[in-house]
Amino acid sequence: MGSPGITVHHLRAALGGARRLGLDTVPLLQGAGIPPLLLGDDAAQVTAEQFARLVRGLHRATGDEFLGLGAAPSRPGTFAMMCCTCLACPDLGTALERAVRFYGLFPGGPDLGLERQGGEAVFAVRNDLHGHPEGAFLAECAMTLWHRLAGWLIGRRIPLRWARFAHPAPPYAAEYPLMFGCPVRCGAGPAPAAAAGFDARWLAAPVVRDEEGLGELLRQAPAGLLSRREYGTTVADQVRHALLRSLGEGRPARLPEVTQLAARLAVSPATLRRRLQEEGTSYRRLKDQVRRDAAITGLAEGREPIAQLAARLGFSEDTAFHRAFRRWTGMTPGAYRLHGQRS
Repeated sequence: MGSPGITVHHLRAALGGARRLGLDTVPLLQGAGIPPLLLGDDAAQVTAEQFARLVRGLHRATGDEFLGLGAAPSRPGTFAMMCCTCLACPDLGTALERAVRFYGLFPGGPDLGLERQGGEAVFAVRNDLHGHPEGAFLAECAMTLWHRLAGWLIGRRIPLRWARFAHPAPPYAAEYPLMFGCPVRCGAGPAPAAAAGFDARWLAAPVVRDEEGLGELLRQAPAGLLSRREYGTTVADQVRHALLRSLGEGRPARLPEVTQLAARLAVSPATLRRRLQEEGTSYRRLKDQVRRDAAITGLAEGREPIAQLAARLGFSEDTAFHRAFRRWTGMTPGAYRLHGQRS
C-alpha cells in the first residue's frame, strides 16, 4: 500500500471476501491485469495500479465497500457521504471526530477513535480483528485510509510518529516502515486492532478541500487511497512524473540523475535528497518503482520482445533487467509473461 510494490499476501486477503461470497476470482484478477497463477508465489508483487483495479473490481462485484471482509456490508456511497460531512468542518480535528461518529452509526462498521494525549494525537481502529482470516489486511487498510484521507483533507502529508498493530508480524512486516513512514510495532495485544500517533498540532490544520476535489477523489476511492504512495503535490510526485516523462521521450530511456532533477526543481541535490527522505522515499526507490511499473505493464500487454522492453527502460544488458525484475516481483520477465498468457 505504500511499499515498493503490493505483495501477493495483500492480493489473497483482498480476495477473501469475494471467495466467501462464492464469486469467481479469476475474472477479477484478469480484469486487473494480474495473472491468477501469481497468487501461488509468496515473493510475487504487483503494481499499485493493478491492485487499485482489483479493489475497484471487488467493490463492484461484492456491492460492499468493505469487499465482503467486514462483519457487516457497507453499502456503496457510505464512504462518500462520510467524506461530504468532513468537508464542512473547519479543521482536521473536527473532521476526524465527525468521521468517528459517522461510522459509529453503523453496526458492524469500523470502531474508530481519536484521542489527544498531551502534544500527541492518537487515531485508533478499536475492532477486535483477532481470529479474522484477513485481520491484518483490514487493520492495515483502515489505518492507510484514514491517514491518507486526513492528509488529503488538509492538502499536506501528515508524518506519523509511530504505529502499532495487534496482529503478529506478517511475512512482509519489513515493508511497514515504508508503508507508514514511521516505526511500526506488531503483536501489541488484542485491542485496539491498530493505532498511530502524530503531532496534535495537525488537528488544527484547516480543511482545504471542496466538493469538486472530492468528486475527483471519489472516482478512484477507496482503491486510490489504498494504493497510491503519495497524495497532494509532493516532491516524490514531481520526481516520479519527471521520470515517467523521460521514459516516454526516447528509446532507450535516459532517466535523469539526481543533479539533473534537482536543477529542474530549482533546489540543490542535497535538498532534494533530504525532502525525499522526509517523505519516506529516495531517488533510487522512485526510479525502481517507475521502471518496475513500466516493465510489468509492458509484459502484461505482451506486444514487445523482452530484450526490446529492457532497452526501452534504459537497461544496458538483458541480464541486468532480469535481475531487477526478479528483485521487484519474485519472478523472471519470461515467467511473468507466461503466467499472463496462461491465465
